[in-house]
Formats: sequence, structure tokens, C-alpha cells
Amino acid sequence: MVNRLRALSRIPSYSRELGLDLRRPNDRFKWFLVSLLFAKRISANVALRTYRMFEAEGLVTPEAILAAGWDRLVEVLDAAGYVRYDFSTASTLLETMGKIKELGGLERIHQEATDPQDLERRLQELRGVGPVACNIFLRELRGIWSKARPQPSRVAVELGRSLGLSGQEIERFESPLVRIHLEFCKRQGCVSCPVGNNCRNFRSQRSRARG
Repeated sequence: MVNRLRALSRIPSYSRELGLDLRRPNDRFKWFLVSLLFAKRISANVALRTYRMFEAEGLVTPEAILAAGWDRLVEVLDAAGYVRYDFSTASTLLETMGKIKELGGLERIHQEATDPQDLERRLQELRGVGPVACNIFLRELRGIWSKARPQPSRVAVELGRSLGLSGQEIERFESPLVRIHLEFCKRQGCVSCPVGNNCRNFRSQRSRARG
């Protein structure tokens, strides 16, 4: 049986897949943009494709997004297949980028936060940043931003428990756990899942099928 922790460590986070170095402030902003795209009820593939198109168009700073304007943002969103939320996302991005500039940037938001809870509160005051987007953004910044210490998401906790992980291990491997949930659990792809044989839920399903 493949060691579950070793298997989880081999699964790249979405930020790593996109080539982002989250130790760099510019790439942290890019990850914030990705987090906003992921937070909608849309597939991971579409969210990733949309971000890559934003990157190809140079729309990866607040200034560039504001300069592009609503019509251009809708064009890019539509071209990437982000059509279900194109209008609302374009409006959200413009308002949020304006607010971030007004506040002095994401790094300033982190610096001025008094603790992890205050950081989450400040981020969630931005339009489009609810608990889901906030968790997506901050979970990859653990160990980078001192106040980035979000509670692990429900799906990560549930999957982690089914793999027999401790609370610390769930926090450490939250990103790959969420990715497994999106790419395997939701699609009932247990057979091809890299940690399927370690998963209590999959073993019980297999036992019922045999019975």
C-alpha cells in the first residue's frame, strides 16, 4: 500500500502547477486572482484556463485589470469559457481591484491585520471574497504570511479523516486533499485516485460491492 503522506506530497498545489512562487508579493496577488476565479461554482479546469488567459493578456495586477475595463474583462472571461459568471465576475474584479489599491495592496492588508481572524475579516470585506475564496487564498500562504492560519475546509477535513490523518496532517496537506476531492471524489474516480487504497470510504464501498 502506497504511503498516504508520500502520495499526498506528490500532488502539486494549483499555485505550483501555475508556476507561482508565493514567496513573491506579485505572485501572491496572482494567487489571489486565481482564488477569486476558483471560488465560483465552476470547474477547476475552467478556472485555471481563465487565469492563464488573464496572464497571457497581462491582466495580473490591480492596475492592469482596472485599465482593461469591464468590456475587455468580459471578453477574456468568455474566451476562457468562464461564461456563466462573466458579467458579475468582471464587475467584482473591477470593484475589488479598486478597493485593494485604495487600501494599499494585499501586503498592507496583511501587515495591518492584528491576528489571523482579523486578516480573514479584512479580506472578506472585499467584494467577491467570501469564506471559500478566503480559504483558497490563505491556505497556500501558511508559513509565508504569519497571519495566514485559516481553519481547514470541510472537504479537506472529511477526506483527511477518511485517510486517517491527524489534524496537523490535514492542515499540512489541505491543498492536495482539496484537489483530490475536486478531481476524484466528486467524479467518483476512486479507482484511479492516488490515495484510493488508503481511503476508508473507498474501502467500505468496495466491500459492499463485493458483498
